[in-house]
Amino acid sequence: MNRGEIELLFQYNDWANQRILDRAEKVSTEQLTARNEFGWGSLRGALVHLMDAEYVWRILLNGGVFSGELKPEDFADVSAIRARWAEERAAFWDYLNSLSDDDLAGTVSYEGDGIMRHRVLWHCLAHVVNHGTQHRSECAALLTGFGHSPGNLDFTVFLSER
Repeated sequence: MNRGEIELLFQYNDWANQRILDRAEKVSTEQLTARNEFGWGSLRGALVHLMDAEYVWRILLNGGVFSGELKPEDFADVSAIRARWAEERAAFWDYLNSLSDDDLAGTVSYEGDGIMRHRVLWHCLAHVVNHGTQHRSECAALLTGFGHSPGNLDFTVFLSER
């Protein structure tokens, strides 16, 4: 995997995240915070989890120490989530722009769940995008149920719209 390919995946990730956020801004506060059967408790919980995962992986891949997860209750509405996510997006792109093809093929080490892990860097980055796909689909299901479908989030749709 080279930088151009990783950048394309993260451009897709950003595009899909923005589609979800655009539709999430149309739900009521009650819908945003309503309990659901998915793993993050509410649409707000799922959105914050998506953002938090990008934040955590950026810290870990930079050799930093993760100091605590972002909490849904710290974000009153989608505008607050969007504002914090814009900061994270800029920081993640700064990180991505610092990488070379050789860096992507190299190994990173980080602690996860109390276990020291060693991974190829581009595998971790692909995981961030894939993880986002999973949880965006949960958000899309919730949004569709609220009458605000984000539409098709497929990679090929992103490529067609570019």
